[in-house]
Amino acid sequence: MAAQTTLDLNCDMGESYGAWKMGDDEAVLGYVSSANIACGFHGGDPSTIRKTVAAAIKQGVALGAHPGFQDLAGFGRRTMLISPQEAYDITVYQVGAVAGVARSQGGALHHVKAHGAFYNMAAKDARLARAIAQAVHDIDSSLILYGLAGSAMIQEAQALGLRVANEVFGDRSYQPDGSLTPRAQPDAMITDVNKSVEQILRMVQEQVVIATDGTRVPVRADTLCIHGDQPNAVAFAQGIRKALQDAGITVRTV
Repeated sequence: MAAQTTLDLNCDMGESYGAWKMGDDEAVLGYVSSANIACGFHGGDPSTIRKTVAAAIKQGVALGAHPGFQDLAGFGRRTMLISPQEAYDITVYQVGAVAGVARSQGGALHHVKAHGAFYNMAAKDARLARAIAQAVHDIDSSLILYGLAGSAMIQEAQALGLRVANEVFGDRSYQPDGSLTPRAQPDAMITDVNKSVEQILRMVQEQVVIATDGTRVPVRADTLCIHGDQPNAVAFAQGIRKALQDAGITVRTV
């Protein structure tokens, strides 16, 4: 297999709302190639969406919609019982909102990535994955769907003919089945940028990630997520970008 020479860096952002500010989106935008913008359900509000879209366009960063559960209090990270039809409806509603804002600012939507519990559930539940993929397809079949590498989300999107980006994480640990370690567990987050870089380079250069039990899990890394809500997001983005550059890997949107 030829060595991988490019990688998309995406970041979840635009998650502030009202008087509550989350993350330093302006600073992080200088290091990433794609932005996943909250749609108002788990975070974000109309003004924040507009400002984030405009800032991303100004810095040449690809625009993505980041739909999640309608759960501001839980930041969209709590599991909710939802039918495939409801999943379809909330995806259409949220993606449509960000697509409209993008057009108003002279831009266009590039991709969609589900958020939090919505993302994790769809990674394993083919019915939810299919509903999300169908919603994206029905809005604009040229959009790229970002999903956990090798998950049901990727499989269902490909079955509909959508372009996909297999997503990996540098600040999260993995389980032997390729899923992310639940945040409630003490070893879920990787807070040391050097350890994060080590995991990222292994995923890009060797196409594997080491799970918490030592298992070598095969992964495909089309895009790497940086969480904009973590306290050291800017330092992580800087360190990762430099490490990729030093390794001869170009950061570029998928």
